[in-house]
Amino acid sequence: MIRAMTKSDFELFWPCFKRVINAQETYAFDPNISFDEAFQIWCVTPRKTFVLQENNQILGSYYIKPNAQGPGAHICNCGYMVDEAARGKGVAQQLCEHSQQIAIELGFAAMQFNAVVSTNRSAVRLWLKLGFTVIGTIPEAYYHAKLGYVDSYIMYKKL
Repeated sequence: MIRAMTKSDFELFWPCFKRVINAQETYAFDPNISFDEAFQIWCVTPRKTFVLQENNQILGSYYIKPNAQGPGAHICNCGYMVDEAARGKGVAQQLCEHSQQIAIELGFAAMQFNAVVSTNRSAVRLWLKLGFTVIGTIPEAYYHAKLGYVDSYIMYKKL
């Protein structure tokens, strides 16, 4: 079941969030981020935030927000996180498909991912499968904890 995220949901999701951030393989958030800062970024600033819950366990989450303001506000941006125990089970695909429907309902014309780390091969494959296109590469844009500097992709899909 995918539904709106509450603060108590985020409290349950916090260990997953911290693991993803601390790994420094996919998100450019400070690994020393506090719970309150993370809640602000993930749940308050975005237009909406959702969780995928199954059997009282939060398997993943995403947020949706305008990618820019004013004349650029018709394109949205989303961020997704999936608990490591739920990876490879279609959770990210469910979240992305849901986010595209929500984006259309909210009046967005397109979706853009600003910094997909090139070494996050499963995410890149999934986004391509779901109709996104790599529209740009930012050389050495991300400092990967194990690999050093790696490229990031800008990915786009018209809705």
